[in-house]
Amino acid sequence: MVRARSMGNAEGCGMVATAQRLWVQVPQRDPFERPDAEPHPGCDVCAALVNQRAAYRSERNASGVTDCNVEIRQHPHPGRKR
Repeated sequence: MVRARSMGNAEGCGMVATAQRLWVQVPQRDPFERPDAEPHPGCDVCAALVNQRAAYRSERNASGVTDCNVEIRQHPHPGRKR
């Protein structure tokens, strides 16, 4: 039996070294599992946040994507339920 040990690093590349020094790619969970917040139609603030969210996603910045989703969800609109 070959025991695997995680080779932790700052980037979290998901690589694992086995006792024989072989590298195996470990599947990573999707950091964007939760569905995106729906912007209010015709709202310029929501539209800007959607554009900013897309830019963060292209940079693989999960924290920025989450921040934009939170702001879209909490942005007040008349008649909108939270």
